[in-house]
Amino acid sequence: MEKWYNLSTGTDFFLLGLFHHIQAPDLIFSLILLVFLVTVIGNSMMIMLIWLDSRLHTPMYFLLSQLSIMDLLYSSNFVPKIANDFLSGKNTISFIYCGIQLILFTTLIGAECLLLAVMAFDRYLAICHPLHYSILMSPKVCAGMVAGTWLGALFNAVIQGIYTLNLPYCASREIHHFFCEFPALLKLVCADTSPYENGLYVSGVVFLLIPISAIMTSYGHIFSTVLRLKSNIGVRKALGTCSSHMIVLSLFYGTAIFKYFLPKSYHTAEQDEVESVFYTIITPMLNPLIYSLRNKDVAAALRKILRK
Repeated sequence: MEKWYNLSTGTDFFLLGLFHHIQAPDLIFSLILLVFLVTVIGNSMMIMLIWLDSRLHTPMYFLLSQLSIMDLLYSSNFVPKIANDFLSGKNTISFIYCGIQLILFTTLIGAECLLLAVMAFDRYLAICHPLHYSILMSPKVCAGMVAGTWLGALFNAVIQGIYTLNLPYCASREIHHFFCEFPALLKLVCADTSPYENGLYVSGVVFLLIPISAIMTSYGHIFSTVLRLKSNIGVRKALGTCSSHMIVLSLFYGTAIFKYFLPKSYHTAEQDEVESVFYTIITPMLNPLIYSLRNKDVAAALRKILRK
């Protein structure tokens, strides 16, 4: 155990990164920086519009602003490190910074899983119980649900992060990834990790399968209510408010399920990196574009700000 302890402390990890097996690293790096720039501008603009325009001071847009904050933190957690490693040629990451990155990433992915379920519940209340919506989704209730998503995800991330960083690591310090993530770190552990992997699976059920079940239930009630509407305008309006959210759900949960719930034999380390790029770098860019382009209220708020 003393030998393992000495291997687990005081040394840096080495991130193999995104570019070690790519033919045109300069082009990919430029695209990642462009995506990061669009992500920062798009999500910052969404947060600013929701904060400045009083017509957007509703639970739906408050939840949307939280999603934009998460997307900003996602990209800021990874892209600056990727850029620094690429430009300096040093792919090392300290044990402490690896832990911070690990906990922040796990907090964000857990909070987003729960937040998307809360957003689906909000749409369910707005469409199926419109007369009681202002009471059921009051500012206090909405703030409490958002606080619960952040605190629940943070608690889970801290517990998992502390446990992972105290595992006995072998002499090899090469992480086959561009950031510190649980599956990549577990490959470096000099011990049987199956009990811990079972714990991760339970965590995946809590933060993936339960929110997905809640989302499917909410949208099942929504579609049932919409089909009973006699007004075509009402049907289009109800589906219009949900369509953007459903696109975001498909992008986020589809990638997460493929990566964390399929057996390891179904995907390689390179595929894991591509999937991680999708939901940590690309999806945060797409979310504000999906909501802003498909939402008349957001578009109207943007035109109002631009006129001023």
